[in-house]
Amino acid sequence: MTHSPLTGSISSWSSALGRRSLVLAALSSFLLTPAHTHAQVRLPKLVSDGMVLQRDTKVNIWGWAKPGEKIALKFNGKSYQTAAGTDGKWQIGLPSLKAGGPYQLDITASNHITLKDVYVGDVWLCSGQSNMETPMSRVRDKYPQEVAQANNPRIRQFTVPLTYAFTGPKADLTGGNWVPADAQNILQFSAVAYFFAKEISAKYQVPVGIIKDAVGGSPAEAWLSADALKKFPAYEEQGAKYRDSALVAGIRQREGAAVAGWYKRLHQTDQGEQPGQPKWSAATYDATGWASMNVPGYWANQTPLGQVNGVVWFRKEIDVPTNMVGQSGRLELGTLIDADSTYINGQLVGTTGYQYPPRKYDFKPGVLKAGKNVIVVRLISNGGRGGFTMDKTYQLKAGGQTIDLRGPWQYKLGATMSPTPGTTTFQYQPGGLYNGMIAPVLPYAVKGVLWYQGESNAGHPEDYQALLSSLITDWRQQLQRPNLPFVYAQLPNFMAVRKEPSESGWAALRDAQRRTLTVPNTGMAVLLDVGEWNDIHPLDKQTVGHRLALAAQSVAYGEKKIVAMGPLYQSMQVNGNKVTLSFTNTGSGLVAKGGDKLQYFAIAGADKKYVWANAKIEGNKVVVWSDQVPQPVSVRYAWADNPEGTKLYNKEGLPASTFQTN
Repeated sequence: MTHSPLTGSISSWSSALGRRSLVLAALSSFLLTPAHTHAQVRLPKLVSDGMVLQRDTKVNIWGWAKPGEKIALKFNGKSYQTAAGTDGKWQIGLPSLKAGGPYQLDITASNHITLKDVYVGDVWLCSGQSNMETPMSRVRDKYPQEVAQANNPRIRQFTVPLTYAFTGPKADLTGGNWVPADAQNILQFSAVAYFFAKEISAKYQVPVGIIKDAVGGSPAEAWLSADALKKFPAYEEQGAKYRDSALVAGIRQREGAAVAGWYKRLHQTDQGEQPGQPKWSAATYDATGWASMNVPGYWANQTPLGQVNGVVWFRKEIDVPTNMVGQSGRLELGTLIDADSTYINGQLVGTTGYQYPPRKYDFKPGVLKAGKNVIVVRLISNGGRGGFTMDKTYQLKAGGQTIDLRGPWQYKLGATMSPTPGTTTFQYQPGGLYNGMIAPVLPYAVKGVLWYQGESNAGHPEDYQALLSSLITDWRQQLQRPNLPFVYAQLPNFMAVRKEPSESGWAALRDAQRRTLTVPNTGMAVLLDVGEWNDIHPLDKQTVGHRLALAAQSVAYGEKKIVAMGPLYQSMQVNGNKVTLSFTNTGSGLVAKGGDKLQYFAIAGADKKYVWANAKIEGNKVVVWSDQVPQPVSVRYAWADNPEGTKLYNKEGLPASTFQTN
């Protein structure tokens, strides 16, 4: 397991998401198989107003009705008929359609349904975990013009609600609707998928539909069908026990009660919120005697508190000039570990329940006053190291002016608690998300799949190539598309930089993703220059969307002349103490980007002890050597959580993938 400077480990990250997900899951209900006792024709959630139908292929329109009921469909001047089967199910196949719209689709039986604003174009199923899920609202400050100018009705998104099931595939989704990329809806779009769709729509002049079907923190095995899980007995056994709905309900009740009890004790013992006592959040509270620590930072590193969990209060006095008073403003506090309630002059300006969202709290005029102002943060640590994430922005902005909030803050321990009780994240269990969120989508024709996932599998990367390959094969079989284009994002750089060669679960998983390219009709976006060391959700989603679009142009659109990916390791040749590496996807040639000398090549002999190596580009090859390794047998490139420095690219500006030669 690779340790993170943020929370201790990737497992603690998953655990933190799990605690949040327990609350979210409690708000979700299991999908119910549609009842067939109603006489009226009903349609699945995906087949609805504003949908995008896949061009140039057979398209299924399906639903439920009374057994034997006759259904007529009219679309774009043509009519089609069928009848519901004895099970009440019906389906009509539309022949190959040309891109265009908007159209109207009419279905007539004992009732009449009219679907409006229907387009024909390309539909992409966009799945994975939180970096696929991350909405444009999270990156709006990085791309203000994209948000302000969004007005493209030819790009549509359907968001699949979080639903898991273990008793079998569900027939329909619990909700969702198609929305256009306009000012009203753009903030809910997957940022990665939006930038991808924008580029594809512009290049091919077609409408693009995004089916956003992702769940934060989800491992690959949660997205496999029961048939695919048979290849992984341990995962199959793990998921099988949750088929007992009574068992699931019992676990949820017990764990929910334990978490609720933890928070109840927390609030009861927090000295900053005791009844009848001065509130520590009040602007008038006398904090004389409180200790001090520097922000950003973690109290385990700076204070005698050590790695305590519970509540720690933070307080900072600032002087506000008169021209900032009477203005609306924003308080930016990077990201906090784990949950916070934040006050300015005693007024609550924002609260966030878990560590990952950036704290950007907007406030109205009247909050600030001239002279002394007080900012107070009540920070809850659920486990691991609590505090203020390093290398983030900490500032107060109003009236065009900015006050830097870095530096000394007062602090005081409000309550000491054991770590929050663990919970079972049911949506992460094998097969659950496939049954609840993929199976109901399968009849819908798509152009291909976009996949951004892997963070949650980095703790056991040795399984990942088999898992991802099986998932691709599984979905292709279920969709009856053996060559369905499947384009995925490789994990970006993340966590602290290490000075010496070392093992890395993230690097090993990236290499597994690279090796999965042996599956036909797949493409990969390399993101080694896109990540942020202190954020598992890097903001640069435009580069991700662009590189996925490049790969899709090759894999799904037959653009064989473009350079769709960066250099990929192909073979090695040993000559004395030197290793010559050959690559595919060299484009117009190899280059070192970021400096004069290639970095992050490591070399090892038979003992597999890797040392940093010299590396130079010779034509379209790279020669690697080290005087410490007279008989090399293996080379690694970018084998680190966060390989910073001069990297290998092609002249088209695409980075080489992590690899290990053996």
